[in-house]
Amino acid sequence: MMKKVLITGIGGIVGSSIYVLLKQYPQQYELYGLGRRKALSARVQDDRRLDLPESRFAVCELTDFDGVSRAVEGMDVVVHMAADPGSQNWESLLQANIIGAYNVFEACARGGVRRIIAASTIQVSTGNQQMDPVYRALAAGDPAAVPETFTRLSTTVPAEPRNLYAATKVFSESLCRVYAARSDLSCIALRIGWVLSADRPQNQRGDIWCSQADIARLVRCCIDAPPEVRFDIFYGMSDSSHRWVDLENARQRVGWVPQDRAEDRV
Repeated sequence: MMKKVLITGIGGIVGSSIYVLLKQYPQQYELYGLGRRKALSARVQDDRRLDLPESRFAVCELTDFDGVSRAVEGMDVVVHMAADPGSQNWESLLQANIIGAYNVFEACARGGVRRIIAASTIQVSTGNQQMDPVYRALAAGDPAAVPETFTRLSTTVPAEPRNLYAATKVFSESLCRVYAARSDLSCIALRIGWVLSADRPQNQRGDIWCSQADIARLVRCCIDAPPEVRFDIFYGMSDSSHRWVDLENARQRVGWVPQDRAEDRV
């Protein structure tokens, strides 16, 4: 059965990567977009296009509850990628990442959307990485300080954000918990890694790097996950010998395994 899928922030590097993948399956997904404007972000450096018809593209601010409600009406799945991407400007974060996130979740719950897949960030785990000597060694590229066996960081460990942007993404994860518990909405949060314009790590380690294709494939797995997946949080990272987060629950719950590896792109 074809699913109606709305991607908010579709013009961003992550949102448009998801769109590029999903549009390859026109028999499975009827795609819609929402953005502040119908244009790609300057961070997108290839020749991809947003070729949605006007009737499938909503232009509005996330703070416009009525506009958001109209956009999500009739959708099966909402992939919520729109946000202030980390400016650390409180007023902007408040409007986009707090009020805007609430508006999207509430509109989805009221509108009968079956599932929301919401962007969180690896930055909610910055403190976890800083406090653990093994994780610090992996991030620093110090193999001598890494034991043969160690436990990678699970999404069941409480978040440890270290900036306001990351704190707003903890709020999004909390909205997932709230709406999954009190409504019929299935809610999945993705702690997305370092998705970059050049689509390769900017250092030799790539411990938190995620390819554009891997994050798009993770979202597709979440879209198609069975209804029994009512709530979960997954890390969205490509593989790396320096990776300190655990991806196993995404494999078990939605069948996602990263196909790209940081060492192959440096």
